[in-house]
Amino acid sequence: MKTVLCYGDSNTYGYDPSNGFRYPEDIRWTGRLQKLLGVDHRVIEEGCNGRTTVFDDPFEGWKNGLSYLRPCLNSHKPVDIVVLMLGSNDLKETFHASAARIADGAGTLVKEIQDFTSEKQGFVPQIILVSPPEIGEGIAGSPFYGAFYENAIQRSREFPKEYKRVADEYGCIFFNAAEYIKPSAEDSLHLTPEAHAVLAEKLSEVISGIE
Repeated sequence: MKTVLCYGDSNTYGYDPSNGFRYPEDIRWTGRLQKLLGVDHRVIEEGCNGRTTVFDDPFEGWKNGLSYLRPCLNSHKPVDIVVLMLGSNDLKETFHASAARIADGAGTLVKEIQDFTSEKQGFVPQIILVSPPEIGEGIAGSPFYGAFYENAIQRSREFPKEYKRVADEYGCIFFNAAEYIKPSAEDSLHLTPEAHAVLAEKLSEVISGIE
């Protein structure tokens, strides 16, 4: 059995933009992924609302994705595959981060995974580096407007190029989520049930192809 660790933010947690709660397990892409992959894989959900790559949020610093990564890997080892999808929250105005800087933050996490697992479990998992979905054009009408501004839209559109650069540098599998899914009209950030289904299907194809 292969262990698949899904490390991400609210779109891995399964935030429901229609009510602010959480989608049921059978709606979330992680739950759907488990069903698609079957008994030969164990899918672990590690999504946290507001999680960044390497930035300390001034109000919720504990959501820094780097600080929790080693304990998470250690708790779930041995880990065979890591699906890493972070970066959307780094687009918040408070961080003033370019797409390149955000991708480099994701690269820091990739290196942390590689270094830590090499030492602690004796082998490095296959890492699928996911370039997050774009920020929707309706962000000005989103409940999250103020944390995110219109400039986040263009920076999110630059993610695929920058994440591909990082994936190539560290030998990861690159996956461009924006090629397949868009955020909801409700808040321009979080995924619809339909998008969760598509993401699960596409990632299952990638994971099934890993020997």
